[in-house]
Amino acid sequence: MLKTVAFATLGCKVNQYETQALSEQFERLGYALVSFEEKADVYVINTCTVTHIGDRKSRQVIRRARRANPEALVVVTGCYAQVAPDEIAGIGDVDLIVGTRGRERLAEFVDRTLERGKTVKCIAGLDEAPAFEELPISRTQGRARAYIKVQEGCRDFCTYCIVPYARGPLRSRPSAAVIEEAERLVRNGYVELVLTGTHLGAYGLDLPDAPKLAELVTSLSRVPGLLRLRLSSIEPLDISPALVEAIASSPVACPHLHIPLQSGSNHILHRMGRRYSTREFALLVNHIRSKIPEVGITTDVMVGFPGESDAHFRESLDFVRRMDFSGLHVFKFSPRKGTPAAAYPDQVPAKVKESRSKAMLELGEFLKDRFACRYVGKTVSVLAEEHRDGVLEGYTGNYLRARFRGSPDALGRLEQVSVKSVIDGVLLGDNL
Repeated sequence: MLKTVAFATLGCKVNQYETQALSEQFERLGYALVSFEEKADVYVINTCTVTHIGDRKSRQVIRRARRANPEALVVVTGCYAQVAPDEIAGIGDVDLIVGTRGRERLAEFVDRTLERGKTVKCIAGLDEAPAFEELPISRTQGRARAYIKVQEGCRDFCTYCIVPYARGPLRSRPSAAVIEEAERLVRNGYVELVLTGTHLGAYGLDLPDAPKLAELVTSLSRVPGLLRLRLSSIEPLDISPALVEAIASSPVACPHLHIPLQSGSNHILHRMGRRYSTREFALLVNHIRSKIPEVGITTDVMVGFPGESDAHFRESLDFVRRMDFSGLHVFKFSPRKGTPAAAYPDQVPAKVKESRSKAMLELGEFLKDRFACRYVGKTVSVLAEEHRDGVLEGYTGNYLRARFRGSPDALGRLEQVSVKSVIDGVLLGDNL
């Protein structure tokens, strides 16, 4: 009888990439993929622990799997599994716990476990496997864009962040493996590739003689058939002049960078353990804009960090406004057990965090609309990714969403769209 496996993924793009790689492992062993809502022989939950809410959602999904099939093998992996395996084991509904290492042959291990009987096991601590964990993929959700994980681990240890404890030290994927996967994905129809990693800008730093991120961008730009190459989030201190030049000179690199700011207050940046000032951040943004025409720069901003006064928040709000970002991701500070900031005495009340989040989000919407309105009356290139009721949707190179009329035959192609108007930051074609 055909065995079945179901996946649930919480958290970031790295987790989504890893789930795709694991699902392909199971398929190669003859498993059929089914929805997580269906009865399956194996449930794999890829967890997140960036916030306490991520932990809670992970526990909820684990219990849901056990209710769906009390006889199934329940596997928990990912960041929450890495930092809190005993806590997960204590739930009582888990058969196999695997952290963020040792998953290259997870499907084989699960297959043997099904045959021999259930067990609870935690595989490979972060210090036991220093090399990059190879989890290649050949496809992904969607028809046009695919992610490639090229790097793992973080060295920064910001005072609020649990990720270095969950993902371990820096580990880079060999460039030959990255290029091979890129070529495979393009052959399979994906025309936009997004490089991702825990600390993407640190690519190659753990391998002294290996290419760095700028060189990888240049190499990938030569992949036949690739129309777009995009970088996911990259720390400001990792954006070198060489990387800016590689993006500017590439025929396929997207004019978009997501650069986490976290706070526009120097006092709060220092408490966060961020190793730059607002002046240095502004100089970097100005340099990028001078070298890459039409660049879109988006960012992450945290509100309610311990010790953030009303004055500090106003500083942050004013700095974000001056930077004129094309989009914001806004986060409320969430204390993570085991990080220094969780023990700081001057925690900000929840209602204050909520109010500051609302104000920052409103500013983000204003800035996104203002950036998008620059393109009214202009023609932009859009990668068609979705089609519904005669309307196509996709993104410009500088990461503005666009909507226009067209046929499903255009999916996966770059379409030239004349922009008529903007609604809620979305470009509307003149044929709507």
